[in-house]
Amino acid sequence: MQAQATQAASLTIERPRDDPGSLPSGREELEACAPVASWLCRDDLDRERMLDMEERVRPVRQRAFAIIVLALVATGPWLGWWPVLFVIPGTLAFAAADKLMPRLARPEYMMFASWVGSGCVIAGAVALNGGPTVPTLSWLAIPVITLSSRFSMRGVTAGVAINIVLVLAVAFGVNTHAVLDDPALVIAPLALILCVAVLSTPLMRSDIQHRSDAVIDPLTGMLNRKALDTRVVELAQQSTVTGEPVGLIVGDLDHFKSINDTHGHAVGDVALKEVAYLLRKQLRAFDLAYRIGGEEFLILLPGSGLDHAADLAERLREAICAEPLAGGIPLTMSFGVGASGSGQEFAYNTVFAQADAALYEAKRNGRDQVRVSRPQGIPALA
Repeated sequence: MQAQATQAASLTIERPRDDPGSLPSGREELEACAPVASWLCRDDLDRERMLDMEERVRPVRQRAFAIIVLALVATGPWLGWWPVLFVIPGTLAFAAADKLMPRLARPEYMMFASWVGSGCVIAGAVALNGGPTVPTLSWLAIPVITLSSRFSMRGVTAGVAINIVLVLAVAFGVNTHAVLDDPALVIAPLALILCVAVLSTPLMRSDIQHRSDAVIDPLTGMLNRKALDTRVVELAQQSTVTGEPVGLIVGDLDHFKSINDTHGHAVGDVALKEVAYLLRKQLRAFDLAYRIGGEEFLILLPGSGLDHAADLAERLREAICAEPLAGGIPLTMSFGVGASGSGQEFAYNTVFAQADAALYEAKRNGRDQVRVSRPQGIPALA
């Protein structure tokens, strides 16, 4: 932890511990607010990996759509121009989904709906092109390439089944007689879809495993500093476009060295795992938690201002001290909070320095508390 000088003033968040209206604490409350696994994402880490891959796939997907549009334009004199118009509402729908996804608690459903929409857009364009009698029916294999990079095997299986249904619907719905006279018109694109799914899945799974090993802390399962370096660049770019603030919380377990010295490192490791569990359970699906040191954690909160970040930090503090961890060891945690301002670019180094200085202040003034770094010009809420 670095104690860096800033021009920020820090203050302590105080809440009565016996107030029934105070912030939630205890295992029961944690269960109530815990993110629930969905059939597309097994856990929060799976969801974070999916969102990260979506950021990488988005520009490639846009280029793929541009190629399809160019192909439709090039074949327009022979096959007609209507399919080009069909792509426009699909493109607008995907743009809206991209904007909404980071705000949703279960972004995987919006992502899968967008994926299904891409297949429907291609199917509609192919149907207007001529259905099974034109080579463009094979284009329904294109979205299948991205399935394995985003979803679990259940998602891959569902996606492949949906595109098979789209092939059959376009083929038989547009020209049944042509398909019955020449079944190869349907068999060939179906075989292509299945081959793409079979070949891309193990390759993508291997890439995902290697990337996960590089960015996941093996003890706690949280993201590490390498993942943090990548994410802060993305958030800085997003903040310049959206103008939304980004909150940052730095937390450090109090007197953790004494736990290792007294009970052993094995018990200390269990404590770190349980702390990581408690922290993640309080976060939204798009909040990002990292282990950046031995007993030091960092949380990024896209779209959250200083007061929301301070409120969350207090909930985290309450959750950690609510009950003994690692077989009965009482633990407390101190937190420092910072945030970028609305309409400002997220400058990670500046905001981290503010939060880190606030954390140092919390440690120096007794520990087990939240300190907020409030730069000049950001007033506290009443």
